[in-house]
Amino acid sequence: MSKLKPHLALLACNCIWALDFPFYNLLLNGYLRPMALVAGSLIATALIAFVPLFWERAEHVERGDIRKFVGAALLMGVLRKVFLMFGLSKTSPIDGSIIDTIVPILVLLLAVMLGLDRFSKLKVAGLLLGMSGAVAVILTGAGALHVHAQFWGNVLIFLCACVSSVYMVCFKGLVSKYRVTTVMRWLYGLAAVIVLPFGLGDLLKTDYAAIAQHALLPALSVFVVQTYLPNILFNYSLRFVSSTVSSIYTYLQPVVAIAVSVALKLGRLHADTVVFALVIFIGVGMVLRAYARQSDRPDSPAVRLH
Repeated sequence: MSKLKPHLALLACNCIWALDFPFYNLLLNGYLRPMALVAGSLIATALIAFVPLFWERAEHVERGDIRKFVGAALLMGVLRKVFLMFGLSKTSPIDGSIIDTIVPILVLLLAVMLGLDRFSKLKVAGLLLGMSGAVAVILTGAGALHVHAQFWGNVLIFLCACVSSVYMVCFKGLVSKYRVTTVMRWLYGLAAVIVLPFGLGDLLKTDYAAIAQHALLPALSVFVVQTYLPNILFNYSLRFVSSTVSSIYTYLQPVVAIAVSVALKLGRLHADTVVFALVIFIGVGMVLRAYARQSDRPDSPAVRLH
């Protein structure tokens, strides 16, 4: 059961994260400006992150790790949120959820660049195939048929995926060193402080009465659930599961996001998008196959990223 828990946590957090795409898109279309949504979600998450202090003692954080937490807050807290919010304000949640599935490919590329992994012919083929599918989805945002998508919105979602990949590879050691509640408290507390000066003005201009009347459920989900719960599950799982395996679970997100987006009429699923998504999936499948072959060799243990 102990081996199963991290995978159940990854399953749950990616299903919750999938709701980011339709719910954020809904709120950004007329109710909240992107920076207001960034600041509001980070402040709410930071406040929730301090709640565990009522029943647990604060964990000591080494002085050298504080700088690392600032970097993690800038990446996973601020930049990821900014790219995601501004991206979804300019593209469809369907395109966004599919582009975000490029994360496993980016994790592999970054790990090789840092000397934590190595290329093989199958990995290179999967990398090229997956990247080509992601680029194709991004470029179709400029097409006339994709009325809900825009090229620059797709680019911002791609940058969001890049930020997630860097965090998964570069901060895995930091996440494994401290309690999950400690990581969440430092990460989102710092992120909220950093972003507040930039989002306070938009927060004050928000029409909360309109949100309460027309978009209460998505707003409550975004501010109370969407950031804290999946991130605490994700950071818990990252202590026990490799970055590469963790990234694979992102492929659950478009399935949930597309179903919810179509049900809420926030986007349409186009045939070319399906084809490009399949190209990405095949590319990642080739990379996974390469890892499976590698782990089967007695002299080649499975790569674990730290």
